[in-house]
Amino acid sequence: MAVTIDDVRHIAALARLGLDDDRATLLVRELNTILGHMDALSRVKTDGVAESVGVGAVGLPLRPDNGPPIPLARSLDAFAPAMRDGFFLVPRLSTHESAEDE
Repeated sequence: MAVTIDDVRHIAALARLGLDDDRATLLVRELNTILGHMDALSRVKTDGVAESVGVGAVGLPLRPDNGPPIPLARSLDAFAPAMRDGFFLVPRLSTHESAEDE
């Protein structure tokens, strides 16, 4: 399936991006090149190859956290108006409910 100039313009309109014709044409070419690579990868025979799915159930080994803490240039209270239980308390976003609702 190839990407058309109309597809690019439609997605740009949904994302409210302004694209001129030269940029839209370049994006069509780039996206179709990417899809061509994906098509080539989909034709690779992978029968009998074990799947690779991340690092496994064990996770990545972590080194022990040794050493002294790194001193900060300013005190912790200089970063936020208040702290509670070691966490910074910051003002609520205006898009969230008010503190009185709690």
